Amino acid sequence: MPTPTRPPTAAELFYDRAGLDRGRVDRLVGEALSGMDDGELFLEYRQSESLVFDDGRLKSASFDSAQGFGLRAVAGESTGYAHASELSEAALKRAATAVRAIKTGAAGAMALDPVATNRRLYDDVNPLAALGFEAKVKLLAEIDAYARAKDPRVRQVSASLAASWQAVEIVRADGARAHDIRPLVRINVTVVVGEGDRRETGTHGVGGRTLYDPYIGAGAWRAQVDEALRQALINLDSKPAPAGEMTVVLGPGWPGVLLHEAVGHGLEGDFNRKKTSAFAGLMGQRVAAPGVAVVDDGTLPNRRGSLTIDDEGTPTERTVLIEDGVLVGYLQDRLNARLMGSRSTGSGRRESYAHSPMPRMRNTFMLAGTRAPEEILATVDKGLYAVNFGGGQVDITSGKFVFTCTEAYRIENGKIGQPVKGATLIGNGPDVLTKVAMIGNDLALDAGVGTCGKDGQGIPCGVGQPTMRVDGLTVGGTEAA
Repeated sequence: MPTPTRPPTAAELFYDRAGLDRGRVDRLVGEALSGMDDGELFLEYRQSESLVFDDGRLKSASFDSAQGFGLRAVAGESTGYAHASELSEAALKRAATAVRAIKTGAAGAMALDPVATNRRLYDDVNPLAALGFEAKVKLLAEIDAYARAKDPRVRQVSASLAASWQAVEIVRADGARAHDIRPLVRINVTVVVGEGDRRETGTHGVGGRTLYDPYIGAGAWRAQVDEALRQALINLDSKPAPAGEMTVVLGPGWPGVLLHEAVGHGLEGDFNRKKTSAFAGLMGQRVAAPGVAVVDDGTLPNRRGSLTIDDEGTPTERTVLIEDGVLVGYLQDRLNARLMGSRSTGSGRRESYAHSPMPRMRNTFMLAGTRAPEEILATVDKGLYAVNFGGGQVDITSGKFVFTCTEAYRIENGKIGQPVKGATLIGNGPDVLTKVAMIGNDLALDAGVGTCGKDGQGIPCGVGQPTMRVDGLTVGGTEAA
């Protein structure tokens, strides 16, 4: 394995290569943002790769590098944003002219710069360079062969590696700077099994802000294959899901995606400032059952959703959103925090330099309770145990959601019973939290594969929760409960 080399500095990436002078950039930014309420120059350089091994061969391999800047000016509620893939003084001047078009009326007072820290949540080594191309292809071929040898019912295997290395620098009106280097890797395995005419699928993945190393040891990648195969074989034995209103027990870890979608988005500052969230105006009020506590934490080392600083240069933090069932916080970027008389929670995120930041989640999860998982299951005579989820949809204004279960079981007489297929959970985000009856002591975070979409921007994120019992949740299925 090649020895990782020192990553290039911000000066090398953003100034030396482009022939830019730091002092002139500072003056351009200062002039562009003069009289504005807020704004920044966001510089980005990114390398990314993706390898997909499918049907016993390398199906695709891609490598991409991109660089550019985004210049934002904020006046009141208005935002001027200009971006370009060309890093040059001429491009910056054109962007400065464009963003100043929003400024009208009296001069504003620039919002204060975020306070810097020396905290580092992940290493800055480039994962793309730390493992050779041949080694990556060999690993994918080994995953494929191992999965096919595990069970004669395996019909198809797909394995993929994906990584990125992103360097950013944020420059503010007074020349203050913040910078970050962000590695990110992900390994996914999908297994299709068959028996007769029936085919079922299982998928599992892992990832984080690290090198590939934690995931490419034989024990590590075999565990991912084993889990994907286990899910596929469980589904091969599944029966039609029950339908109706019933008690649902959600498993730990990835089922937190329901919390992310049905509740987390509704607690983002922009939706609440505009009063389009079902949680708007409820600060300080009870929105969940007693004992329910939800946090969004950007400070967990090496986690997929973690960031040393957000994309406005603000250090991330652990933000408490719901405490003992009471709404106590929103996720804020600088713009919405200023307009709501609050402060940024380090939640201003963007997909790339071509996008303006907005308040987004990082690692969102419910805190653990006191009940053992088996104790929770034992209290349910008849219901559904949902362990894994696929796609879901939520309406932010109403809070209504629909989620598809990819692994679920009947609960009968306090025991996990027959696996079921085709179950969907239907409900309302604010309402479902009030129906939480028991919270487990087994908090788990997802394996590191989450991607969140909002207004056309996709960003990495994390979810999690302990085992949780929800009473009176509507389940869509094909058989009567």
